[in-house]
Amino acid sequence: MRMDLIQPFINSADAVLAQGLESPISIENLSMEEEAYRRIVIAAEVCLTGEIEGRIIFDVDLGTAVQLATRLAGVEVSETDDLVREAVCELANQIIGNSVTTLNDQGFHFHVRPPTLHTSEQGSKSSEDTEALVMCFSTSSGNVFMNVALRYHRRRATERAAVAG
Repeated sequence: MRMDLIQPFINSADAVLAQGLESPISIENLSMEEEAYRRIVIAAEVCLTGEIEGRIIFDVDLGTAVQLATRLAGVEVSETDDLVREAVCELANQIIGNSVTTLNDQGFHFHVRPPTLHTSEQGSKSSEDTEALVMCFSTSSGNVFMNVALRYHRRRATERAAVAG
């Protein structure tokens, strides 16, 4: 797993969560997973294709999602409000947006699909070359889990360079 691909997501998540929740953030429970992803509460998934391929899942505790939605909406939001799920997708959008900018500046070429709610209990299993890095961002209002499973396609980068050059 290439940390130069993952570090922009970690940095962005740390900054976006700290600002969005106005809370200090700590990273806990860092692990590598080969098992299929199991949704915890409210999750948004973002898929990437191209030189970088894979997916990132953001899974947010209900209380944290409610607080985030309340901050984004500017009014008190209940646990059952659709804005809570939309806030998780917006969180994913902000984190991915910052990360994509960093990776593009480093010369990587790929496409990002918009965040979608990850509603199934279990997601796809990681493969040998796309094992997932899972980490918990602990905040004063609860936890946000980030599950990153990416791989770099050297062949696609080489083909792109040959066409351009």
